Order: sequence, then structure tokens, then C-alpha cells
Amino acid sequence: MERINESPTNPDNIDGDSSTSESEYQHALEVVFDEDNARRRKSSLVSSDNPKLAQQATKRRETTSCFVHQLLENQRKSRKSQPVIAHNEDRLLDKSADPQTQAVHSRLLTKRQLSEMAIGVRELSKKLGSIRLKLKVKNIFLLTKAHDSDLIGLTRNITEWLLSKERDTPYIVYVENILEKNPAFNAQGLVSQDSSHEGRLKYWDNELCKKQPHLFDFAITLGGDGTLLYASWLFQRIVPPVLSFALGSLGFLTKFDYADYQSTLTTAFNDGITVSLRLRFEATIMRTQTAKHGQNDLIEELIGNEAQDNLTHKPDGSYTILNDIVVDRGPNPTMSSTELFMDEKFMTSVQADGVCVATPTGSTAYNLAAGGSLCHPENPVILVTAICAHTLSFRPVILPDTVVLRVGVPYDARTSSWASFDGRERVELRPGDYVTISASRYPFANVMPQRNSGEDWIGSLSRTLNWNSRQRQKGFKEWEEQNVDEKSEQLKK
Repeated sequence: MERINESPTNPDNIDGDSSTSESEYQHALEVVFDEDNARRRKSSLVSSDNPKLAQQATKRRETTSCFVHQLLENQRKSRKSQPVIAHNEDRLLDKSADPQTQAVHSRLLTKRQLSEMAIGVRELSKKLGSIRLKLKVKNIFLLTKAHDSDLIGLTRNITEWLLSKERDTPYIVYVENILEKNPAFNAQGLVSQDSSHEGRLKYWDNELCKKQPHLFDFAITLGGDGTLLYASWLFQRIVPPVLSFALGSLGFLTKFDYADYQSTLTTAFNDGITVSLRLRFEATIMRTQTAKHGQNDLIEELIGNEAQDNLTHKPDGSYTILNDIVVDRGPNPTMSSTELFMDEKFMTSVQADGVCVATPTGSTAYNLAAGGSLCHPENPVILVTAICAHTLSFRPVILPDTVVLRVGVPYDARTSSWASFDGRERVELRPGDYVTISASRYPFANVMPQRNSGEDWIGSLSRTLNWNSRQRQKGFKEWEEQNVDEKSEQLKK
């Protein structure tokens, strides 16, 4: 198997530079396309980011320490000189946003740009699935269930092993700051038992993950799929390669046995890793700016007024998710009313308890419970499933990852709806508001075992959900003439 050696672009800053601003790292890793193309999607999809930050975007991309986006940037440069054939893909888009901000959010990309981004991620994912990446690891991010007493002890064991002077590299281990005072973890005792541990056990919090995601070269999680989803939530943009030990209930995403953690980590650090890039979505809340209840038409605003460059909505927060976005009725006793848009077209209205928009990774979560399709995680698609639809004809649909999906609450809706992102951050959507959903340029780098991913996924379905489990039908036992004669003679006797 081919191996690629990857090391940080800036070795002098491997421990992190706390003086670097938060905004710089928010924009450090991006897939950027033709800078001459200043047209984007719909006038209401304006960017809330500071345009001045985009002036240094090119320099930051060249100095990124994320191996995934280094490879994406190389692919972009290799295709930059190729002629563009599909000129009609640059359609009516956001003309009000500053041209320098067009690469900040995937919702602002043209159809062609979004397609190129998706194709680039697919090509890279296919390559990474057949090679081993040998990384230069020094700073390790460790995530566990801090409220689980059993897992705290296991976390301490793996931390002690990583800090041991027997390791070839003096790793710096970051654990959650809540463990610093935890008596079961006993951080003080861990540091005092060996002088070489001094200064190498550090603590992370949400702000550190947000401001300095580049600081971590490698991430380890101890728990179940929920723990891995929390890691994705912490790293909204740049994500270090994540290796997960299965200590939860199901284990669709956690592929490694904790009992073998020493050999697993030794092999990963010395021989390299195989990475699966999981598609993530970027979701942005859009708030209405012009409406009075019942006096406006959301379809007309998103398809009609926006064609005239009228700014009808403004962004109010973006989230990057790995599993799903759910827009449901929330605490309301009545069903929700939502409208779906795909790119610049109206799809349908949905009267239901809600709508689940899932990634392929999330197809086995809420999407499965709502009756949606099971989907292999390597498929580049968006799954849309209604939750308890009040109709006999609504069926789950699967869309390509090159579209921008919008789920809105019509102005004449009786109640508000509520949006959740990977089961977190419940946000109210009032009549006239909507949420945009598109493929994120920041995929989730999941470390995989050295075996066929297709077989592993099917095995997970059979092991965790007893997929298609049924007693095998018995075959017929054919009568033979010789056996008939023998039985006849036996009956005569």
C-alpha cells in the first residue's frame, strides 16, 4: 500500500500560536475556485463575515497545517488551467455580497463551483481510501465522556501511556478541562509520577477548539457514536484525523477496540493511517427582514423577489454537521408546515411533524427511524425524509450533494418550527425564516481500520441493527425412485 508522509507546513508553530486571531483560523482552510467569477447564489444569501478577512485567504491556504485541505488545494491548482465547458452553470446568484467573501460559505457558491468542490472531495476521498498517511504527530486531542466514571479511568490509562517516556515522541496530550479537578482522573498524580510528564498534559475547552483547531495533529475519542459527533461539533471547520475507540452502544463510526489501544496507536503513529472523508453539511439560519405575518409569500421571496436582488433575509448563524438537520414542530401540539426549495426551484410543501435532512453518515440515525433510506457513507448525496407526513404519497428523496437545499416556514404557518443540528443548538424558525443546507467544504476525517469499508459498513448494519436478519428458508428434499421403493418394502413388512 502506498504511503504519503505529511508534516505541518510550519514546523516552528506545531505547538500552536495563541497570538493568532480567531478569525484567521475560521478562514484558514477553504476550497476556493476561479476568483474572476464574482456571481453567487440568491441575493438574500449574503455573507455576515468581514470582507477584509478574505484579503489574506490565499496566503493562509498555502500555510495550512491540515493535510486534507493541503491536498484539496493541490487538486484545485492542478485543475485551474483546465477550460470551463458548462458556462450555463453560473446562473443568477448573490450580487450584493462582496466578491472577496464568495469562498467563505458553500451556500454562496455557484452551481459549477459547488460541483467542483464536491468532485474534488470525492477524488481525494477515493485516493485516501487506498493509501496510508504517515503524519508527524505531536499534539493529541483526547475526548471522552467526562460524566462516565468507567471511561474516566480508561482515559487516564491511555493518557499515561501517551505521556510515557517509552514513546519515541514526547507527545503533548490535551484532555477536557473538566478532568483537571476530577479525583478519578487524578491529573496531579499523573504529572507527579514522572518528571517527563511536566508541561505535557494540557487542557482544552470549546473556545480553544474554535479558535485554534490547527493546534491538534491527531484526535482520539473514547465512547460511542455520540462522542464522535461531539468531536465534529467542536471542530466546525478544520478537523484533525479522528481515531475512535468503541466504548458506546452501537458503533457505526467507532471502529477500534479499546483493549488493543496500544498496538492500534503504535501502528497509526509509526506506519500511518487510512482516512475516510465523511461528507458534512453547512447549515445557515436565514431570518426574514421584510415580512408581516400572513402578508408575504416565501416562494415569491426566494424565487421572485430575490431575482430582483431584493434582500429579504439575513444570515443568523451557521453550523457544520455530520449527521442531520431536523426541522420539526418543537413544543407545538400541531404538525409543522414547511416548504422545500432545491437551488432556485420550489420542490414541495410538507405537512408533517418535521423534515429530516441527513448526510450518508446520518442515514442510520433519525433518518432511519423516520423511514428513510440506508445509504453507504461514501455516496455523495443529501437524504430528505418527512417525519410522520400527513399524506400517503410523500416518499423519501435522495438529492445530489451539489445542490443547495432550503427548508422554510411559510408566512401563513400557524406555528413556528424548530431546527436542530446533530441534535444540538435548538433554534426557533418563525414564519418567513428558513435554513439553507449545502455540502460543507470541511469534510470529517475519520480514521478507518485496514479493511474493506463496504464490508465493514454492511457488517455494522448486521451487527447493530440485525439488518435483514431472518431464519433461512429450508430447501426441498427431492424424492428419489430408489428411496420410494425402499420405503414401500418397509411398509409391506
